[in-house]
Amino acid sequence: MHFFLVIPLSLFFLSQACTGIDNIAEAITLLELNNWDLVASMYGPPSQSEAADAAAGGAVPPTSSSSSSSSPPSSSTSAFCPSNSSSRHIVERQPRMLNFRVEYRQRTVELVLEEGSTVGEIKQILETELAVPVSKMQLKGWKSGDVSDSTVLRSLHLPKNNSLYVLTPDIAPTASTSKHSALQESLNQNFLLVISHREAQRDYSLNFPGSRTIQEVKRNISDLTNIPVRHQQWEGWPASASDDSMTLAVSGISYPCHHLSVCRRSSPANSQEPTEECADVHMVSDSEGDDFEDASEFGVDDSEMFGMGSSTCRKAPMMPENSENEADALLHFTAEFSSRYGETHPMFYIGSLEAASQEAFYGKARDRKLLAIYLHNDDSVLSNVFCSQMMCADSIVSYLSQNFITWAWDVTKEANKARLLTMCTRHFGSVVTQTIRTYKTDQFPLLLIVMGKRTSNEVLNVIQGNTTVDELMMRLMGAMEIFTAQQQEDIKDEDEREARETVKREQDEAYRLSLEADRKKREAQEREEAEQVRLEQMRKEQEEEKEAIRLSLEQALPPEPEEDSAEPISKLRIRTPSGEFLERRFLGSCKLQVLFDFVASKGYPFEEFKLLTTFPRRNITQLDPGSTLLEAKLFPQETLFLEAKE
Repeated sequence: MHFFLVIPLSLFFLSQACTGIDNIAEAITLLELNNWDLVASMYGPPSQSEAADAAAGGAVPPTSSSSSSSSPPSSSTSAFCPSNSSSRHIVERQPRMLNFRVEYRQRTVELVLEEGSTVGEIKQILETELAVPVSKMQLKGWKSGDVSDSTVLRSLHLPKNNSLYVLTPDIAPTASTSKHSALQESLNQNFLLVISHREAQRDYSLNFPGSRTIQEVKRNISDLTNIPVRHQQWEGWPASASDDSMTLAVSGISYPCHHLSVCRRSSPANSQEPTEECADVHMVSDSEGDDFEDASEFGVDDSEMFGMGSSTCRKAPMMPENSENEADALLHFTAEFSSRYGETHPMFYIGSLEAASQEAFYGKARDRKLLAIYLHNDDSVLSNVFCSQMMCADSIVSYLSQNFITWAWDVTKEANKARLLTMCTRHFGSVVTQTIRTYKTDQFPLLLIVMGKRTSNEVLNVIQGNTTVDELMMRLMGAMEIFTAQQQEDIKDEDEREARETVKREQDEAYRLSLEADRKKREAQEREEAEQVRLEQMRKEQEEEKEAIRLSLEQALPPEPEEDSAEPISKLRIRTPSGEFLERRFLGSCKLQVLFDFVASKGYPFEEFKLLTTFPRRNITQLDPGSTLLEAKLFPQETLFLEAKE
């Protein structure tokens, strides 16, 4: 028995608007796979295994909410309000779940975690499963390189299925780890995949590391061929490659080269003949409205069903109106963009347009980038397609991240649009502002490519929403070629300027060092001259002092007695160090001090010289200065000599 399910044409259009699928047959297939649950269809396309089951006419099992982020809400959740056509309902989104396949030596651990979890939580689970302490565990395979334990998975923008591996260099491997060593070697190898696109009759030769998953390969091919992953039909994968989350290293493909072919899978709705188990679906236009309910009976009007106007199903605005802080507005924009279109999207710059311009244009010439300004408008029918298929394409995300500073703004609200125009006038001039004004709502979203120049900023390209991934990539690459040529000139000018400044700095430094050396030399010479003057002054003062002492001693000497004096006379002959002789007569009763004063008056002070007899050798200066010449046995005559004290 055939069951005929009569569906208004507007329901198909509503399905298309919510899911973003243009092909009506595909939209019908998607509704079939979700048991005609529109809310479930909104939350993502079916997996390949489900599509294959549907093509074979099999039943599709329900998806558990703990293992898939695309799970539909429970049956009690409805997209429309049953009580009032004007009431608004918001479909509660389930937390996005991520699947991890972790390989350690000969073991494999499957994990499912919320994207709000941290890397450290994964390690704690692995510590229990693998009996490996967290402190000795290195979790590898992240696309962004090594990450810390506190990193939140959401910030890594991970796909749903991920492959990781654990290294434990501090734990010595056993004989049973030879298989793991071979696997690790395979993960580090590069595989050449020669992929033939049958419809285009074109071959692609692509290199992939062994750690790349089959799912990632299929996504890259989707960017090259414009065939969505769910519509790809492959030939050449080995039987062991049964799971798209498997890495190429363990998939069983040939090394170093493996041949594959891909084409677009025919739609199940077109290829499947109706059977008695399957209900016949008849598409009927609204002109046959006598037999069908009007769309208003579902609580929505026609404009709401096409995503136009003020819809009761519309999500929160991308950006709050009249936000005082631009950074807060961009944070809200990024969070809402992620909730609508997933975590794989360009990294939007969080900050003012002026700060983004500074970051892109005013650093070192080698570090400068192009500025991509994304202008979103929810009132445009192109926004959903452009965001989901263009801005979230892996190739576009990767290219923008490497070569652009991406800044975004929502112009849906007039206040936000006026604020944007004011910012553009201030930073880029009135020409850019007037250009943005000329675009109508249905031409949005826009992607402005801005290049910084010496005197002003130039808008190289304005990309409208009605484009394709290939055209968008070509226009981005064209802008990048212009920027690269300008950047090379800027780098050359900057290098020449830095070389000139370096030479000038070196010359200034050499001149400064020369002046410093001359100054030090002059100061040393001045110190030496001052020291010489000081020493000369001291010498003169000492000589004057000695001369004064000598004169005073000479004046204090008693007169020399006559030879025929009645008193005993002692005649002394003294040889100086220079060989000269001093002769004088002294009374025998004179003290030795008189003799010492006489010698000092001739320039040989008692403190510096000693007076010695010839034979026997005696040191007269050691005798008591108060004793007489007679007592010192220097009578009647004696020859003495002076010797400097040591």
